[in-house]
Amino acid sequence: MDESASLDALADTLTRLSTNSYSVDLHVQHIRIAKSMEDEDQLLVALEMATNYMATPDDIWLPLIDAKTAASDINTPEGALEVLGIYSKAESDYMSFSILQKHLEFLVDRHEYFSGLEVQPDNLGELFSDKWIREVMSTVVSKGAGHISQSHVLWDQYYNWELEILEKASTDEKPLSVNVVEEILLARLQQPHANHQDTYQSYSSFTTAHKPASEYESLLISASKLRSRAIKAYEKREASEMALTAAGHSLDAYATYIAAERRRKDPDYFILCGLYERSLAEASRRQFSGDLGAERAMQMFWVGYIDFVKSQGQGVKFWRRATRSAPGSGEVWARYIRFLEWEQESGASKDGMDADDIEDIESAYTRALSTNLFTRDKRSDPEIDADQIVSLVLARAGAEKRAVEGGRADEDGLATLIKVVEDGIAMVRQASSSGDPRFRLEKFLSEFYLSLADVPDAAVQLWTSTAAHYRSSWAAWVAYTDVLIRTDHHDLARKTFQDTSTKNLDYPEALWDAWHNFEHAHGSLSSLEEAISKITQTRAQLETRRAREAEKAYAAAAAQYAEQQATSVSAVSVPVTGATQDSAPVVSEAMDVDFSAPTDTKGKRRAEDEPPVAETSGGKKPRLETPPVPLKRDRENSTVFVADLPSEATEADLKALFKDCGDIRDIKFTRMPETLVATVEFFDRDSVPAALTKDKKRIHETEISVHLAWRSTLYVTNFPEKFDDTSIRDLFGQYGLIFDVRWPSKKFKATRRFCYLQYTSPPSAERALELHGRELEPDRAISVLISNPERKKERSDADANERELYVAGLSKFATKEDLRKVFETYGPIKEIRLAEDKSGQPKGFAFIDFESETDARAALAANNYELKNRRIAVTFTDTRVRAKNKEGTAETGLGHRADARNRSVRVRNIPAGTQEGLLHQLLEKHSLVKRTELFAALNEAVIELENPAEAGKLLLRTEPIILSGNVLQFSEEQAGPSRGHPAAPPPATGGMFVPRATGSRPRAGLGRARKPGLGATQAMSSSHVRLPEQKGKKGQDDFRKMLG
Repeated sequence: MDESASLDALADTLTRLSTNSYSVDLHVQHIRIAKSMEDEDQLLVALEMATNYMATPDDIWLPLIDAKTAASDINTPEGALEVLGIYSKAESDYMSFSILQKHLEFLVDRHEYFSGLEVQPDNLGELFSDKWIREVMSTVVSKGAGHISQSHVLWDQYYNWELEILEKASTDEKPLSVNVVEEILLARLQQPHANHQDTYQSYSSFTTAHKPASEYESLLISASKLRSRAIKAYEKREASEMALTAAGHSLDAYATYIAAERRRKDPDYFILCGLYERSLAEASRRQFSGDLGAERAMQMFWVGYIDFVKSQGQGVKFWRRATRSAPGSGEVWARYIRFLEWEQESGASKDGMDADDIEDIESAYTRALSTNLFTRDKRSDPEIDADQIVSLVLARAGAEKRAVEGGRADEDGLATLIKVVEDGIAMVRQASSSGDPRFRLEKFLSEFYLSLADVPDAAVQLWTSTAAHYRSSWAAWVAYTDVLIRTDHHDLARKTFQDTSTKNLDYPEALWDAWHNFEHAHGSLSSLEEAISKITQTRAQLETRRAREAEKAYAAAAAQYAEQQATSVSAVSVPVTGATQDSAPVVSEAMDVDFSAPTDTKGKRRAEDEPPVAETSGGKKPRLETPPVPLKRDRENSTVFVADLPSEATEADLKALFKDCGDIRDIKFTRMPETLVATVEFFDRDSVPAALTKDKKRIHETEISVHLAWRSTLYVTNFPEKFDDTSIRDLFGQYGLIFDVRWPSKKFKATRRFCYLQYTSPPSAERALELHGRELEPDRAISVLISNPERKKERSDADANERELYVAGLSKFATKEDLRKVFETYGPIKEIRLAEDKSGQPKGFAFIDFESETDARAALAANNYELKNRRIAVTFTDTRVRAKNKEGTAETGLGHRADARNRSVRVRNIPAGTQEGLLHQLLEKHSLVKRTELFAALNEAVIELENPAEAGKLLLRTEPIILSGNVLQFSEEQAGPSRGHPAAPPPATGGMFVPRATGSRPRAGLGRARKPGLGATQAMSSSHVRLPEQKGKKGQDDFRKMLG
């Protein structure tokens, strides 16, 4: 962006900020433009403007603090106090250890400076004296005490300063300093924190140095009793703290941690307050970083925080913090207004508070509306959550109503109440197209008109306008007719029922029931019969229309399926070149099994392996019918996703909904933080089109969403190697609510880097497609595609083995560029991986991944090519042969299987339902993992590491590794059959084994390829000859079982 464009963008942003001063997005945009202009003054203006309107994270405050420190004369008391003022303001927003540490360092520095002056400034007074600094530093440290894992960072700074003061103290001052340090240590021992053992050791050292030796034992025993409760409190949360760190301090992890603490029988006030403060700071940081869900998480954390501390009583400063941090949360403002109402009624607000701290309800309400976060000026503006407006307006209206009832309102109180609610109704209707489907403000005002004000005509007029605005809402029309009945307008109610019964309502059955009940209670026999006849006729018309719509939807879905089927050709119908009668049947996708050795052209192996068939009396073998190939379970095409379910929905509800669609195989519910969803799998994919017609139907009067599961699922690949589950969720979470992320198994191929990400709605997946082709790293564009099962080949690595080559015999001087020059002549290369040891030295082999299988096959011609004076060997990578040690001789000299066992570890206590890929990701953060194999039925896994040293490091690890709340248990992998791999039965026949593929991979190294000699020919031919049984020998079947 050039200078002119930057200035135009800056002017436009400032104009928009003048009317939307509380918009985080606009402030972030302002700061970003100022940074791009490289104008330090403009950047400081942007940062300061953001802090004036809302609470901001530390990366906004730190540059301002540095600028203020540089601009102020901190060698004068006035200048130092100015800097301390900005520290205080920054710390009142969120808990930030960066700011708190910087604050402590500034205090220590200024204390050292002023105490070292020979002539003290006249206006210094008690400022920066030992006593003053001690009080201020103690306050600063207390602001971070609630972070039980990191609070020692601040406390250690403070304690070290106190020790320096103690060392410098005179003989007369020393007893007082000793008492101060002892009180600090004893108070710290009673706080839960991570390094309580170090604190206890510090107390022991202090007691040894400054207390009589005779008191040492009794003092330590007393201190040990004092700290026991704090130790237990921290140990109870240690696993949660580890899980929080492992999750990258995500907002979901904070929510889970907080929920667990709130569920405790006696929630710890100190720990929970600290946890809320930490979660708010993280939510703010993510909100200013552009995280889409951070604002809502911030509001939820504040609501929970307020409700938790309400019983303890909080001052106005706490509430000012809340409304400054979440200015767009009507729920937070509503709680603040109720707090002010309570304080005004009790008169407690005047005790111990300055007049400036007291805010009346009207001022608070006006301040909330002045943020412009509850009003929507134009239809083109984003919609606003109506629930936030309703909560705010009801809080103000409720306070006014109670004031009128209690006789505390002035003469305009009644008019004020009506205006507040009417303006609120207008704001709700303008905020979003759906408005408030529960009509909470309308019901509040209607009840006020009918009971307190006694103006029933006003209530009728209110519901008349409501029904006219929400024309298709059954609830609006039922409420309107209800108020007509209550005000004895029976004829008008009957006419409304008659006129509305044929309207296209979202749930007409409810209106018909209301009409039926009305006629029973207030109508004559003829009017009742007329109503029943009208309802019956209208119901028949509605069912006919719905059947017609369902038929159209079914036809459209069936046509779409037919089109997809036409574009995808089944693999079984494609002739395979070179296939013989003895070939295995072709399947549509790669099977995840180990293949046995290939058969020879004469079919000898087939005859050898087939079980004997009894001959008939005529000497001929009976003709056997070939059994049909069983149909594969087609989950992707037979599953629908049901979202927006009511919380009370059950399996019976879904079975009733889909009862006319087809036989249901399985129903799985998943309760998410904000919604309930389910997957419904049918036995037959032909049931799906009918199931899709249930979209927008109602369960317990709640409209649900039904769509094909794959339509909200993305296939994501080619992301950076450092990306894990948290990174993917953070990247894609901005586009919608994520239902699940599925990672591939790395049992056979550790380099697989893709995942399937499923949202709760297809529009979210479609929005996320904008990430396709974006470079998250230089020269690495991420691939994001809808996971259409009919295009499985395009979004799968099933053919990865056919595109990847193994190159051996490389010179230690060969580089990736050398390999690229040799192999790019055959076609586009996707990736080159040159194997290196721990010291970064080449191991002599590499893997080359081509874009297409055809190019990879063509590149086999490079076999025996001379590169850097070495003959290289080129073959396809065989990822299924796990028993081979590709790095050469086994490290232990005990054989390859023993070597693999020595560097393997068994993991137990794995949570049920854990994905193998997620387990691999977690353990990669702690050790060099080579391969992971999960045994889901046992909740165990075997982890093969790079070397025995890594296995030993994992076994000797003292810190727990947490996975979904479970502490993983590690043990040595024992020799012999494990519970994951049962031992094969003893061989029935013996025989010498000579691998068939001995000559399949060429030898790599110096010199030219040699022709096989006589001995080699004999060895090869011997593999086709059955030898006599030899006791103790193993046959081909046993070897294959060993590989499998």
